[in-house]
Amino acid sequence: MVRLEDTPIDPGALLAEFVRNRGDAGAVVNFTGLTRDATSGQPVSRLTLDAYPGWTEKVMAELEAETRARFDVIDVLAVHRWGVVEVGQPIVFVAVAAVHRRSAFEAADFLMDQLKTHAPFWKKEDGPDGSRWIEARPEDHADAARWIQPE
Repeated sequence: MVRLEDTPIDPGALLAEFVRNRGDAGAVVNFTGLTRDATSGQPVSRLTLDAYPGWTEKVMAELEAETRARFDVIDVLAVHRWGVVEVGQPIVFVAVAAVHRRSAFEAADFLMDQLKTHAPFWKKEDGPDGSRWIEARPEDHADAARWIQPE
């Protein structure tokens, strides 16, 4: 399941609901991404994420489906914020349930790499020196590229 939220994300509540009555899983892995107070030494006071509801959710759903197809998982949840996100607030929450831990870890890692580089979000950081648009870093693209399977 994927969701695009314009209100604050509560990772604790999301995780509690995700693991509730989950006797089928031997492992649940989760990740929460937060808004940092600085990027490359530049202070950040808040982050604004623009998205196109409908299209962004469609791409997120495609990435979820690819995750399910590639890894032996039971369930996947990805919740991503858009709009204004203050420093310290969650931007993204990903949870994966699987019978065994390795599949859960790898699937969560894969999904985050893909969301970071392929989901259509536009990010603007505000700071004391003004605003700046940011893109995925070269390291983010390298992380995503390691999942490309040779033909």
